[in-house]
Amino acid sequence: MAKLGDYIREECNPLGSSGAKDRRLIGVSNEHGLHASSRDTSADLARYQRVEKNWFAYNPMRVNVGSIGLADNESKTGFTSPDYTVFSCRKGLDPHYLLHFLKSDYGLEAIARNSSGAVRKRLYYSGLAEIELPVPSMVEQRAFVSRIDRIRETIRFILEENSDRHELPQLKQAILQEAIQGKLTEGWRVAHPDVEPASQLLHRIKVEKARLIADKKLRTEKPLPKIALSEIPFEIPKGWEWCRLGAVTRFFDYRGKTPNKISSGVRLITAKNVKFGRFSDTPRDYLSEESFSRHMVRGFPDNGDILFTTEAPLGNACQLNMSERFALGQRLITIQPILSEKRFFLFAILSRTVKSQLAEKASGITAKGIKSSRLVQVLIPLPPLAEQAAIVERVEALMTTCRTLEAEIEHARIHADHLLQAVLKEAFAPLS
Repeated sequence: MAKLGDYIREECNPLGSSGAKDRRLIGVSNEHGLHASSRDTSADLARYQRVEKNWFAYNPMRVNVGSIGLADNESKTGFTSPDYTVFSCRKGLDPHYLLHFLKSDYGLEAIARNSSGAVRKRLYYSGLAEIELPVPSMVEQRAFVSRIDRIRETIRFILEENSDRHELPQLKQAILQEAIQGKLTEGWRVAHPDVEPASQLLHRIKVEKARLIADKKLRTEKPLPKIALSEIPFEIPKGWEWCRLGAVTRFFDYRGKTPNKISSGVRLITAKNVKFGRFSDTPRDYLSEESFSRHMVRGFPDNGDILFTTEAPLGNACQLNMSERFALGQRLITIQPILSEKRFFLFAILSRTVKSQLAEKASGITAKGIKSSRLVQVLIPLPPLAEQAAIVERVEALMTTCRTLEAEIEHARIHADHLLQAVLKEAFAPLS
């Protein structure tokens, strides 16, 4: 181990009377290192310090969180705050090797040990010079730097390039959109030309809703506006129908004031439990038996029905799957498709087509939300019942592929990160 002071020197080169001339102001951050800064400077720049190529600069009060950088190209040279410490490497120490050390866990621990101050710690140059680190030959240092750079490039590729290539969230949205446009089942329709059209399904849904109203399980609904040609966002396959959401579903609307929560009792599902396409088991809120009896008087949803958030955030949806008794909280509407594949309706509600309509029909200044009277007017394409099942099967297969890709990307990232930490430990960990 060697003392850093034997391999570095402090660079005290104020601008003086010559001023900044063509130099840029350089800032430093833990994320970006040295970078051009747009912050205001004082009128007198005489005390500001020059930063030349391959020099370091750091904020003495924030270097403990990694706010240090190396001017390894001309864009990072210029002048910096007179409160910052500027130094360079002597012969025998590669600047990039030193930067990797100072930004590593081992370097940050050494910085903390050598900082001083009662209220707020600062790393002065004298403390920096006392830091000990391993200093192998220049050949070994540069080989180490190359190895670290390759690993970090791999991590960057995994996180950025791979993500850009697959764009998994966008890919999932594209799958949903193609599903509701019938593009995923073009071959299925060719193989099943005599399937019952959606118009007959719509008729059966209408009959079923009338029965529910007659049995007093559903309130009489206001007539929905006729669908105008200008509203239709795209052409649907033969045998499909455009319909309004309220015409083919039943709503359980428990919005309003949520009863007081307690630490245990009957499970309360809130908008916080509903994510994009999935149910989150946290937070776990509860109601008393008495509150539950008073609150759940508008009907009980079934497993498979769709939980939909009406605001904060608007438009998250997932399927209900509860084995315990539960109550529904505010900002939630449960959508129950009638005589249809519930999962197809979930995919439709999460699609870009529905999302854009929600945005158009939403209201509110602080937080955008949608009223039930507007939600029922949302347009969705209705395929024949048999094709709904085929669409669900196809989407599920594609989403499984997406999840596999996500797992592979995460596994690769973790592996690369573990390799990086192993290399840093091998180079910098103190000898026992």
